[in-house]
Amino acid sequence: MDGFDRKILDVIAVDGRISVTELSKRIGLSKSPTQARLRRLEENGVVRGYRALLDPIRLGRDHVAFVEVKLTDTREAALAEFNNAVLQIPEIEQCHLIAGAFDYLLKVRTASMTSYRVVLAERLSTLPYLANTSTYVAMQSVKEEAVAPPVG
Repeated sequence: MDGFDRKILDVIAVDGRISVTELSKRIGLSKSPTQARLRRLEENGVVRGYRALLDPIRLGRDHVAFVEVKLTDTREAALAEFNNAVLQIPEIEQCHLIAGAFDYLLKVRTASMTSYRVVLAERLSTLPYLANTSTYVAMQSVKEEAVAPPVG
């Protein structure tokens, strides 16, 4: 990756719907090489896709909880089973395996504290190998982005 590739990534990270013509103007390269570079970045998996960023508050899903999860078993088979189960719970926006005092950190988004309680009781508590959880409720989102633009 060179400077032009990084410029492309900087621009499309902010505006994924930009036309190739406009993108080429912004990075200072003609249209054909810009299009070829963008295609290469997509084919190599650097650009994994394009999507709309939805406003969760306007969708009535403004309750965010971060959940520390401690497992009873952390062997690979147990982790794989836990990971597969997490993928089935739509309220879990993010799931990260953590090195530290607990095993996973989940970001759970629901409509309210009441709906979170239901998710905790009926879905999270049934996850395989679950030993215990600790919930932290977010009061405000100061910065929330899908992926930060590359530094370059």
